[in-house]
Amino acid sequence: MTQSTPQPNRALYAAHAYLPDGWRRNVLLEWDANGTLTTVAPDTDTATVAAGVQHAAGPVLPGMPNLHSHAFQRAMAGLTEYRANATDNFWSWRDLMYRFAARITPEGLASVAQWLYIEMLKAGYTSVCEFHYVHHTPDGGRYANQAELAQRVVDAASASGIGMTMLPVLYQYSGFGSRAPREDQQRFINTPDSLLALLATLRAARAENGGLRYGVAPHSLRAVSADSLQALLGGIEADAPVHIHIAEQTAEVDACIETEGVRPVQWLLDRFEVDSRWCLVHATHVDASETQALASSGAVAGLCLTTEANLGDGIFPAQEYLDAQGRIGIGSDSHIGVDWRAELRLLEYGQRLTRRQRNVLASPHATHVADRLFDAALDGGARATGRAVGALQPGRRADWLVLDANHSSIAEHQSDAWLSGVVFCEHGETPIRDVYTGGEKVVDNRRHRDEEGAYARYRVALAQLLK
Repeated sequence: MTQSTPQPNRALYAAHAYLPDGWRRNVLLEWDANGTLTTVAPDTDTATVAAGVQHAAGPVLPGMPNLHSHAFQRAMAGLTEYRANATDNFWSWRDLMYRFAARITPEGLASVAQWLYIEMLKAGYTSVCEFHYVHHTPDGGRYANQAELAQRVVDAASASGIGMTMLPVLYQYSGFGSRAPREDQQRFINTPDSLLALLATLRAARAENGGLRYGVAPHSLRAVSADSLQALLGGIEADAPVHIHIAEQTAEVDACIETEGVRPVQWLLDRFEVDSRWCLVHATHVDASETQALASSGAVAGLCLTTEANLGDGIFPAQEYLDAQGRIGIGSDSHIGVDWRAELRLLEYGQRLTRRQRNVLASPHATHVADRLFDAALDGGARATGRAVGALQPGRRADWLVLDANHSSIAEHQSDAWLSGVVFCEHGETPIRDVYTGGEKVVDNRRHRDEEGAYARYRVALAQLLK
């Protein structure tokens, strides 16, 4: 008699799960060998659940996409918290960041990125959009493999288990008017043709799959021209994600007005077909007209609240933008913090501090602020990744978080207050217990499967960088 080979368990039963229509009870999740959900069945009779099916240890939430990351900057978190000059701001921070970027090695980047992605997973980020702009050797020379550094980052994501949208960056100029690059920008500089060649090299090494997608990132309007941006867009698929930094700083807005005669977001909307595949990162300093126009475009505003606060950027007009049906997503950007809960909390708290009101970003349909912001960040983040993520429904990636039902932030609460407790309470360890990506448990009881080894490699890389 031939003994059959045991099949992997591709089902999970949750007493509570957060579906597109809210919290539901007794939910059966099933997924295929590719890590795609095939069944999401609420109100499943426990008697019909097959023996051996996993039972979630607590309430289940969809995994959160992180739509903006510069992986190497994780290694400099906490090292710039001193006054560099009398007017310390984003631009003085950028000078320090450039000096740090000049020291990163391929091996060091791989170790830093893998540890960062483990931190993301433990925090409940199950996807990341990597805005990758360190391409060359420290003197601006080319690696034998032109995609060397980008491939290291892609491999780090694969090793950690996080889903990735890799966004190689086009960076040509140091300022508006096609100003020549600075000496300390040589590791970033390229052309549309060289960037598209780099992208082709990446795809040859690792093809797109359920956990990996490619797009492009023109760094900012000050770093590209209209012609080079058009050339870049002409070389990619019509549905490929496009991310760009924009209007993060008032100095950038002023320079755009001086050079181009118009504000940056308006300049972009006037000249290019900005739609739902675009993510405008930060977009902090938009006027009322730009706010309405950006919301109408279908593009995602990529908000990175912990970084924006750390750099003193300013506060996005979130109430007006959301009321205009604008889409948002969140990112950890410079990784001064790696926690989607903190991003959502700061988004609301910034509005409270400026308006001196509470629950500013609630809506008639979602009076609980946390629920509205969580739903918005899932939807916008999923669009920004260009991947089928961000919801527990058939056809989406099997990415989810399991909450600790006994955590003091949600214990004894009714389900309609769980997200409020998760987002706004800051008590003890994280309430996120387990994390799954593509149906695979990558964090078990707050520990990643490769936590010790990855952290040891990160510390070696950090020691080398800080010599």
